Amino acid sequence: MEYSTFGRHVAIDTWGVDFEKLNSAEFLQRHMVEAAEACGATVLSVQAQQFEPQGATVLVMLSESHISIHTYPEKGFAALDCYTCGETVDPELAIEYMVNILQPEKMYARKLIRGMGEMDVVQSDVMKVKQNA
Repeated sequence: MEYSTFGRHVAIDTWGVDFEKLNSAEFLQRHMVEAAEACGATVLSVQAQQFEPQGATVLVMLSESHISIHTYPEKGFAALDCYTCGETVDPELAIEYMVNILQPEKMYARKLIRGMGEMDVVQSDVMKVKQNA
């Protein structure tokens, strides 16, 4: 069987997120797994780290690649990304899920089209949905 090298990589910076949401690795882990499942991805493993005095990182390894979040609760900031290989799993659905959970005041997102030669950077559909809201 031959596999396509095509992939989509969505990166988003969120600002103005509630401190408590960003400072709970347990809360983030639960919702990151749900986000992966919402986009149809297969979860292989999860690593979560709670930092002191605040902050968390969660990495969900997927059969199709990964989804991650790194938080700075004292700044109300979280950086998320989701990369998936192939056509069947849409990383934007996972990011949209997390945006709905985090409810940021501001966000900036981009999507990279990868594995087809030169990378193409485009506006994420997550931003289009937010602009129309």
